[in-house]
Amino acid sequence: MKIYKLSLILVAAAAVVFGLSGISFAFHSGGVAECTGCHQMHGAASSYLTVGVDDTSTCFTCHMEAGSSFAVATADSLMPAGTPPANLTPGGDFGWLHKSYYYSVRGSANTDLGDAHGHNVIAAGVTPPYTIDPVNTTAPGGTFPSSALACTSCHDEHGQGRWLPSATYSNAGGSIWTSGSYGSVPTVFSTGENLATGVYRLLRGALNSSGGSGTNSLTFGATPPVAVAPSSYSRSEQYTQTRVAYSNYMTDFCATCHPDMHTTAGILRHPSEQTMSGTVQGNYNSYVYSGNMTGSPTTSYLSLVPFEEGSGYSVAGIGTLATHAKTDNSNLNGPGSGTVPATAQVFCLSCHRAHATGFDYNFRWDSGATTITLAGAYPTGSNAQGKNLSEVQQAYYGYNVTTFSAYQRQLCNKCHAKD
Repeated sequence: MKIYKLSLILVAAAAVVFGLSGISFAFHSGGVAECTGCHQMHGAASSYLTVGVDDTSTCFTCHMEAGSSFAVATADSLMPAGTPPANLTPGGDFGWLHKSYYYSVRGSANTDLGDAHGHNVIAAGVTPPYTIDPVNTTAPGGTFPSSALACTSCHDEHGQGRWLPSATYSNAGGSIWTSGSYGSVPTVFSTGENLATGVYRLLRGALNSSGGSGTNSLTFGATPPVAVAPSSYSRSEQYTQTRVAYSNYMTDFCATCHPDMHTTAGILRHPSEQTMSGTVQGNYNSYVYSGNMTGSPTTSYLSLVPFEEGSGYSVAGIGTLATHAKTDNSNLNGPGSGTVPATAQVFCLSCHRAHATGFDYNFRWDSGATTITLAGAYPTGSNAQGKNLSEVQQAYYGYNVTTFSAYQRQLCNKCHAKD
């Protein structure tokens, strides 16, 4: 049954690719998917009649693969010891949660546990299972219980959020005709009906805020994040970068679970979703690598340190973002340069990926290393928390090591230029 269903999806996708339809109706189609893709009327695995025993296990029936455009987790059977997770989506691969490393530094045993590599979603129905965070009982900086973390905590499995032709965010008022992740815009049908687009990656917002699993829920008070991804995005960046054009609201979204990470009330936190100062924008545009500040504002973008453009949501704005979301290096404009506004801002994903990475705290780079390269090469072994070369290269999304200095210091310097 599952193979047959997937075949139908692939045939439909192929029909779009070869021009048999002008509209792509992928499984989620920007909104609710076909009900029987996730639910089973007889003999279901859970009380919600889902095909998996829990929310994330249900998602992983399709999204746990290797190398597909929609996979966010690599099955353990495909990544034995020494083999890294295969997927290179902008959000990262949850497979890194199952990659622990044991190594020695100056004769002392050290560990780099996979649990520390990202968001510990719970999927009891896969082998081996994804389990609760063993360290944090609640989200760091918040109160949401780790025992309830699922894909559906952040993504609306029914995709009810939508953007209307009036550029209004809503959960009704027009049917969703396509995804809101790739630059499509809402329109008015010939009959006068509003045709809406879904929100970016089906992320939750103020009008569809019942995230979480079981009896736990989240209250998302903000507008969902606005962004545009290129149509091909799970790919090596050895030769060209994958640029997701982010606009706004991601930090408010993250703050739903991590509110204390985004306040300066009595504590000091790195600013987030604040406009980058002129000095910081100048640093970003000039910085090439450690010791080299000769960069050009029109070639400065680095996907390992992305930023938000701060332009909000509008139909015209989505069109502009779509011209920035590239995989061929045809638009590498930095903040305040070219078509990128001076309202550019730092946000959570400037340093972290959303799912998991090869580094602690789902960082985009090794935040615990003095230098992320050694003598013009990626470090290995004890200098890389026990990883081999293929694992380190994959953790950096295949970036050619010559992108960096021979002794490249932390990528915080892309904005701060202290190296």
